[in-house]
Amino acid sequence: MTTSSTGPVTSDELSGAVWQGPAGGLDVRPVAGYIGADIHGVDLSGPLPDEVVAGIRAAMLRWKVVFFRDQKLDHDGHVAFARRFGEPIMLRSRGTASPADHPEVETTADRLELAGRHGMTHAEWLERRRHSTLRGWHADHTARIDPPALTILRAERVPPYGGDTTWANLATAYAGLSETVRSFADGLRAEHRLGVGYLPRSGPDAYLRHLQDHQVASVHPLVRVHPETGERVLYVNPYYVENITGVSRAENRLLLEMFVEQVTRPEYTVRFRWEPGSVAMWDNRATIHLAPSDTAHLGSPRIMHRVMTAGDIPVSVDGTPSESITGAPLHGVAEGR
Repeated sequence: MTTSSTGPVTSDELSGAVWQGPAGGLDVRPVAGYIGADIHGVDLSGPLPDEVVAGIRAAMLRWKVVFFRDQKLDHDGHVAFARRFGEPIMLRSRGTASPADHPEVETTADRLELAGRHGMTHAEWLERRRHSTLRGWHADHTARIDPPALTILRAERVPPYGGDTTWANLATAYAGLSETVRSFADGLRAEHRLGVGYLPRSGPDAYLRHLQDHQVASVHPLVRVHPETGERVLYVNPYYVENITGVSRAENRLLLEMFVEQVTRPEYTVRFRWEPGSVAMWDNRATIHLAPSDTAHLGSPRIMHRVMTAGDIPVSVDGTPSESITGAPLHGVAEGR
């Protein structure tokens, strides 16, 4: 990482500098030009030496998301592994698929229940939540004042094909802007609000009423300074952001279009093919990801388990922290849906 007149940028990533590898003697193999690396030869279910944990963290900070294959983690092991990197978040609002005796673990099959609670099929609920092409891209829980630092997702059952997840590197996206636009973006702030992408049904809409009764929103800097690396991150989250503060509606539309296109450029992404026992660990402060939407017709279950670690309050280039508009902090409280 180098420093320019606009502050820290990831010029090493943009120039294609060779990855020298982290501490701990890990076998780390980058899988895309700017984001993503496989880590081989580590058993996450067993005790991990401090130097291995430090090496995994270093690889994740550099490549933003790291992948492990053929792991034998159960819920206890999943939580124990997450705890080596931070304090696991306990979501009190979960579906019946999540294990009752492990409040840190959320099972993605819970999502299949949410539509039924509000009188919709799962397909309709997804369509209304993601009614524009790029709405599905998101970082986890950025409507909260304290979004998670890390997310660790493991696959239990996956379909024989389909179901891939894609991540994008927000630090490289920022560095890839022109110096003039980076300087402009440094001073902007954006409102992250739960449900802004939802397209209401005509007539009574139970999910809309739920969103109105459980509003969650925060104003975060559009450019966030990463608390560990010092990188500047283009903190754009298509699923939660619909409003850049302090600009007109016409300007807002064009600016969001430009920034969303920047963070989702294919060269800044990596796509991962899941297998049973696969684990992905990513930096929720410096990435967005796209969950798959190509499995509903396959008739095969996709069962994944997620643990997140507590994060901090984002800080802008000038040191100004994010502000909560409504809703309690994420860590240690129930999640609004």
